Amino acid sequence: MTLFLILSAAVFVAAFIQGAIGIGFALIVAPVFGILAPEYLPVTLLILMLPLNFHIAWRERGDIDRLGTGWITLGRFFGTFAGLWMLAALSGRHLGLAVGWFTVIAATVALLAPRFEPNRPAALGVGLFTGVTETATGIGGPPLALLYQHAPGPVLRSTVATCFFVGEVISLAILAIMGMFQMSQASAALILMPAIMAGSALSRRTHAHIGGGSLRYAVLIFAVVSGAFLILRS
Repeated sequence: MTLFLILSAAVFVAAFIQGAIGIGFALIVAPVFGILAPEYLPVTLLILMLPLNFHIAWRERGDIDRLGTGWITLGRFFGTFAGLWMLAALSGRHLGLAVGWFTVIAATVALLAPRFEPNRPAALGVGLFTGVTETATGIGGPPLALLYQHAPGPVLRSTVATCFFVGEVISLAILAIMGMFQMSQASAALILMPAIMAGSALSRRTHAHIGGGSLRYAVLIFAVVSGAFLILRS
């Protein structure tokens, strides 16, 4: 019961933050799971994010960058296979260090770089990288957040949520085919689902007030913190 309450609290807070700014769920939940229930990673985390990201994408569906989503998803599909290879070929320490340093450097460059709009090569590359990191570690938000850091709040939230949702379906399907999907992981996700729903519902009171410069700095801070966390953990 204590474990259930701790995990539920983490999931609730993470769902609220993701619903409000569009990113952050995996950064909060993944380390808690890694410490208390590592057997649930990454499958339970991916299942929990499905309804959360569907809700965010549907809530602001009119602002989705559909062209960018298509290219990101294409890269995400091929990145999933690279993520499976990394799970087998690399230790978690080396993968975490690589992802962490890349995220911190990318966030620093983004802070200093002039304003830009997402283009096809950038979307394809981000999709590929996200497919690798999310399949291998459950964390894929920083690259997507950096790509859309200058976009209006609704565009960032809806587009990132759509990319996450499609990517999570791909990852779960391939993990199931590879025999890495266990019913105990699905059961844990089902038990924690009320916390997802509650946090997502609460975020509806705040998401409309978050955007512009404040959202960009929130994204950059999120990226630096997540990268630093991965480096320290590894």
